[in-house]
Amino acid sequence: MAKGFGRPGMGGLGGGINMNMIKQAQKMQENMQKMQAELEAKEYSAQAGGGVVSATVTGKRELVSLTIDPEAVDPEDVEMLQDMIVAAVNEAIRSAETDMADNMRQITGGLNLPF
Repeated sequence: MAKGFGRPGMGGLGGGINMNMIKQAQKMQENMQKMQAELEAKEYSAQAGGGVVSATVTGKRELVSLTIDPEAVDPEDVEMLQDMIVAAVNEAIRSAETDMADNMRQITGGLNLPF
């Protein structure tokens, strides 16, 4: 082994990983798991068409509620209603994803970790 390159039994890591770092990583993982569970249970809502269509999704990106004002139902323009539904659902999902990403950045201190 080259002089100054790690200690015996440390796999050449140079002793760079210490117990404090391991404890910090474990705490970060616990915080991330707790935050993920909280966000998955949270609900996110969005509206489209001036509020005539409203969609609610969970942090798991599951649609749990869809409300359509009867005024939005025009048999002559079903396509517009479909577009409003898609827009409301997609915006609710984006809100959930943004919230999760923001919370993840807070926990990881801005580290770009692959989760």
